[in-house]
Amino acid sequence: MTAPHRSLWLAQAYTGSTDQPELRGSERADVAIVGGGFLGLWTAILLKERQPSIDVVVIERDICGGGASGRNGGFVLSWWPKLATLVKLVGAREAVELAQASEDAITEIEQACDTYGIDAQFRRGGWLWTAATDVQRGSWTPTVELCEQLGVQPFEQLSPAEIARRTGSAVHLEGVIEPSGATVHPGYLVRGLARVALQLGVRIYEHTPMVELDRREPAVIRTPHGAVTADTVVLAINAHAAGVRELHRKIVAITSDMVSTPPIPERLEEIGWTGGECISDSQLQIHYYRTTADGRIAFGKGGWGIALGGRMGAGFDRSARRAADVTLDFRRLYPNLADVTIDQDWSGPIDRSPTGIPLFGNLGGRRHILYGAGFSGNGVGPARLGGRILAGMVLGDRDGLATCGLVNGKPGSFPPDPIRYVGAHVVRTGVAAKEAKEAVGQQPSRVSEFLAGLAPGGMIPKKGKPKS
Repeated sequence: MTAPHRSLWLAQAYTGSTDQPELRGSERADVAIVGGGFLGLWTAILLKERQPSIDVVVIERDICGGGASGRNGGFVLSWWPKLATLVKLVGAREAVELAQASEDAITEIEQACDTYGIDAQFRRGGWLWTAATDVQRGSWTPTVELCEQLGVQPFEQLSPAEIARRTGSAVHLEGVIEPSGATVHPGYLVRGLARVALQLGVRIYEHTPMVELDRREPAVIRTPHGAVTADTVVLAINAHAAGVRELHRKIVAITSDMVSTPPIPERLEEIGWTGGECISDSQLQIHYYRTTADGRIAFGKGGWGIALGGRMGAGFDRSARRAADVTLDFRRLYPNLADVTIDQDWSGPIDRSPTGIPLFGNLGGRRHILYGAGFSGNGVGPARLGGRILAGMVLGDRDGLATCGLVNGKPGSFPPDPIRYVGAHVVRTGVAAKEAKEAVGQQPSRVSEFLAGLAPGGMIPKKGKPKS
């Protein structure tokens, strides 16, 4: 089998590391976690911190971090931009509490890195939510107004001149900053979490895909060469949740694509992008970009490729065609760096939920099989919060996050495949056509505007007045 194409982050973090063994034979555990990414590893670590005697096994189909956790942009963000959606799901009071908990999770990640000696290159430079075309202006205004109505102020307004200065490009017209936002090197973070889990006594098996889940109690996870019987199973499988029958209508797998430059610290100094800010514009097919500790720019775009069910092919690791398109977008947003080359590109999966907010619950109502999925392109920070939710569910907490309104909620659903696969491609074509016209100041066609209006929001909510 051909090895997957690795991201910049994993190429750097995986060098010199040793894989954990494949599972061979039968194992018994108190808790078996399927998925060795951020959500699965945080859940394992938090379980062992709270109850050191608990026996935890993690199985991972690739290497820890080989999926979305090692392929994202490394943005560590809160749920404040999604406050309106949270209000609809859980009500105003709990929405504010969950958004604040998601902001607190950013600090918890920083503290965990300090405690366990993980050099994840954590930097709190803030998150800039910007407009890069006239039609994107004020996209954040409904969210900022809702925050004010509910008595919170996570965003700060910046002048257009300050936005242009801090982003390093006058193409950025206006925007706001959320100071709590941070960046990490996701490869170093996820591989560091795997090391910590092992140190705490978690057993990790890599190159061990789940091929069958016997849902009886106790549950049995079958793998190509072994099996794990566990009192509790936690599914932390990101976009692969779309292939689980109970979650098929709740998750759709889409791609996100990234490119990166070589180290150019002197050019970053020249254009003024030196504060460590991570940046997003306000497209539906969102652009997101940040600088790295060694002076690169990592630039991404979400929401292009779409999987049929949970079947994700090689295009979810890499697509030269999509990378070329992302490079063109980078050139448009940074014309002052036209001579800078692109030296790496990669893709990764996003587990999109109907609301853009993660789902947690008991699979098919079974008390002993739990799941967390649907981080929708904003998983680095909220995965820590998700780990707290799942660990609390495992341990039977009757208050706090384990019983929050996101657990076993009713977020709606997507159409079944192949209807949603075909429909999603049609809508995506409309969104791409609309935003391509807007990028050059032209009026989109009515057809593309109509189709774009059918798309769910991504990490950035669609523009419009939220209902509280």
